[in-house]
Amino acid sequence: MTPPAPTPAYRRLSVEERRGQLLDAALGLFAHRVPEDVSLDDVAEAAGVSRPLVYRYFPGGKQQLYEAALRSAAEELRHCFDEPREGPLLSRLGRALDRYLAFVDQHDAGFSALLQGGSVVETSRTTAIVDGVRRAAAEHILSHLDAAEPGPRLRMTVRVWITSVEAASLIWLDEGKQPPLDELRDWLVDQFAAVLTATAARDPQTAALVHALAGDV
Repeated sequence: MTPPAPTPAYRRLSVEERRGQLLDAALGLFAHRVPEDVSLDDVAEAAGVSRPLVYRYFPGGKQQLYEAALRSAAEELRHCFDEPREGPLLSRLGRALDRYLAFVDQHDAGFSALLQGGSVVETSRTTAIVDGVRRAAAEHILSHLDAAEPGPRLRMTVRVWITSVEAASLIWLDEGKQPPLDELRDWLVDQFAAVLTATAARDPQTAALVHALAGDV
């Protein structure tokens, strides 16, 4: 008779490991449901722990947990635009968009809640977290443009384009994730080139960048 397999030894999680487990569970829920539809009981069940344990790590309740999960997601989004300076600029931008759009695809409802606002748990802090992602993306792009001291028109152009990426992502979700991601990425890259060209007609700094990019193929 074969002896039963030994029961795995129970390992107590460290504070950081347990907190990470709870955040992972919360992010998984927020990825597919808007924040107001997620309860602490849901998070506890997804993590396989008790509700009091969730409160032990997040005594501020759902608001504190949501903000912590949002910061975690925001950190991931920030890294999407952290692209190595290798190859033509528009190719680099395409690779960054591939990561960004993959995040949108994987987190759909959660991404919508993050950007659209109107959530019962939205505060000035959550708004600042999201705005921090936008500012970080803009700084990465300006860095790739080698714009050491970008003027207001160039900075505005980049930030408006980032806003259009967010809007396009939300519409893409609303349209049943059509067109395919690679087509959406290419269209957004073309749009970036187009808005730079439009600004170049009125801004010498941007015109110089567009001229330099013309040979960057």
